[in-house]
Amino acid sequence: MTIDAQALHEQLREARAELGHQQITALFDADPQRHERYQCQSNGLVVDFSKHLINDHVWQSLIELASAHALPDAFTALVAGHCVNTSEGRPALHTLLRGTAVEQHPENAAAVHDALARMETLVTRLHKGEDTGWTEQAFTDVVNIGIGGSDLGPRFICDALKTPEAPLRAHFVANVDPEDLDRTLASLDPARTLFVVCSKSFTTEETLSNARRAKAWLQAAGAPPNDLGQHFLAVTTQVTHAQQWGIPEARCLPIWDWVGGRYSLWSAMGLAIPLALGWSAFEALLRGARALDQHTLESPPADNVPIMMALLEFWQTRYLSTNTHAVLPYAQRLQHLTDFLQQLTMESNGKRVSTSGEPLSSDSAPVLWGSVGTNGQHSYYQLLHQGTRSFSADIIFPLISGGGDLPARRSLAAHALAQSRAFMVGRSPDEAKEIGASRGFNEGECRQLEIPGNHSHSLILMDAVTPECLGGLIAAYEHKTYFLAVLLGINAFDQWGVELGKEIAATIEPLLQTAGASVDSDALDPATRQAALAWHQANEK
Repeated sequence: MTIDAQALHEQLREARAELGHQQITALFDADPQRHERYQCQSNGLVVDFSKHLINDHVWQSLIELASAHALPDAFTALVAGHCVNTSEGRPALHTLLRGTAVEQHPENAAAVHDALARMETLVTRLHKGEDTGWTEQAFTDVVNIGIGGSDLGPRFICDALKTPEAPLRAHFVANVDPEDLDRTLASLDPARTLFVVCSKSFTTEETLSNARRAKAWLQAAGAPPNDLGQHFLAVTTQVTHAQQWGIPEARCLPIWDWVGGRYSLWSAMGLAIPLALGWSAFEALLRGARALDQHTLESPPADNVPIMMALLEFWQTRYLSTNTHAVLPYAQRLQHLTDFLQQLTMESNGKRVSTSGEPLSSDSAPVLWGSVGTNGQHSYYQLLHQGTRSFSADIIFPLISGGGDLPARRSLAAHALAQSRAFMVGRSPDEAKEIGASRGFNEGECRQLEIPGNHSHSLILMDAVTPECLGGLIAAYEHKTYFLAVLLGINAFDQWGVELGKEIAATIEPLLQTAGASVDSDALDPATRQAALAWHQANEK
């Protein structure tokens, strides 16, 4: 029997009307065991979505919607290398990077295998001190120079898993603002610093600007011109460009056009990860992602972690009019997770038209934001609890997130669970009156103590902050992002909106150099032109 997606959409709209004034707490009162049914798990991850505003009717309709949109088949097509990036005519084979479905792609799999072997050899030589800088001293620090997908993922992983015994200390520079590089290099020894220049095209403005300044820093410290190449590695599709820049071919590692930047940390773009953490940690990261790939291929929608995550986000954004999604990790080791997920989800699904060019009838991806949980509690949680804006959230709660003081870790766990409960139950008017009366408040002041609650969110439990669990967590968000794109009928793998600012910047730079003498007066609006001239007057004296 063919499932009618439009009929399911109508069912979900009707269900939304029925649930309009329902409380999640009342759903628990009617079904105290709903948390046992409204969850899915895989490879050290448990996604508990029982605190979402859903009932069995909504849940079943969402599962049927997954079938109506052929989400399992869509993922099979992605893994098989079908052209899912339709605007650029490319597959998106990031799953192959971690060894999923290698038998379907023998040629590309061989290239990946060779690249990993070269990475492992290089990492081993650097850790043993067999590859050195110009003074023949072993490297102590590695600086990753990239931006976007060649920065955010490796930065997150290296910070999350770093230990005092790290083989190399990892640093990351992305911003074209010279302060980023200058502050990073201030405490480093040039003779013992290695740079990894990550640029697919080897033309990325921010990356090459920082790489040139890094080279000048080495030269100023006394590095002979012929030895500069010893301090650089490159990850690029354009080896010739890297060689012309001064990096020997043997020190250039490949990336491929069937890997998008924000999906590339599993490749040589993630070279900083094994350099900083060791090869076994990188292998474990790949292994965790591969296990999540298999779970996604094999599990039915109701038990499928990323499919359910996508369906819940679709329910929230399309039917409950929720346009922001907070990711709230309760572990300091996950402090850069939200930065990484912002690019993954908003660059992928921040679209306004379908793959056929038709305007979308509803919003696409929500704005994703957040930070480490207890920090946020003393910042923006006030708005979450008593503000007027709707939101959904993922509270990410590792059961083990490191060593250290047990009472402090117990307190962290209590806060994570308390905020999950507070999002749901809030504080009723009667409770507010009782508390207010004890404080001598009048009726208006008592109302200020009311907290509506009823905020849908998932509680994502992780066994621990390990390479395997992180690999699975990231893969789950990758696949969730793709499934949401399929539900919305958009392309998750292009990002044409990124290009406009670059194009305009190219027209503004001549104005900043010449005070506008050679710039077409119609090329810029008067306000932008005035600001550019003000910058020129302040800097070009």
